[in-house]
Amino acid sequence: MLLQKTNEHDHQLTEQGTARRFFFKAGLGACALLALPTAYASTPRTSVKQLALLNLHTGERVKSVYWEKGRYIPGALREIEKVLRDHRTNKMHAIDLRLLDLMQLLHSRMGAKKEFQVVSGYRSPETNQMLAMQNNGVAKQSLHMQGKAIDIRLPEFSLANLRKAALSMKVGGVGYYPNSNFIHLDTGHVRYW
Repeated sequence: MLLQKTNEHDHQLTEQGTARRFFFKAGLGACALLALPTAYASTPRTSVKQLALLNLHTGERVKSVYWEKGRYIPGALREIEKVLRDHRTNKMHAIDLRLLDLMQLLHSRMGAKKEFQVVSGYRSPETNQMLAMQNNGVAKQSLHMQGKAIDIRLPEFSLANLRKAALSMKVGGVGYYPNSNFIHLDTGHVRYW
């Protein structure tokens, strides 16, 4: 009887811990999403969200509506993930939806007509390690490895103007690499370099 009560008590504690972790994670996720709606505040409402991307390493393109009628479209997300895969290892990874929304918002704010040119999307840990060994500017724990970062340019705008527009959104990280002709966007803490 004592053993049964102890097991029931342990089970209750485990359920409580699991519930707390779930609500804690849900709360963190909700807080992280709060920043992006602020950036959207001055943007007209849209019924669809779409992206047009060109991977400069593979030559692959995608132009896809990835959100419509209040929901993300799984097939479109897979097409985007394929174009943003690590071109060195051919590995794919889920791309942070906030990153896609951030790019879509940036494209809209710029009034861009052309596709984003992608220098680097997802990076496998192997690729990131190799790049970090070759270049001190590559973070060893890069958000690229989590599908939360991208290096891009928009050929119809100067890199400086693209950076300025990205900074004005005050969401995530914005890196400026004029010598390499791209800006870095990520969904981490608000910061710039």
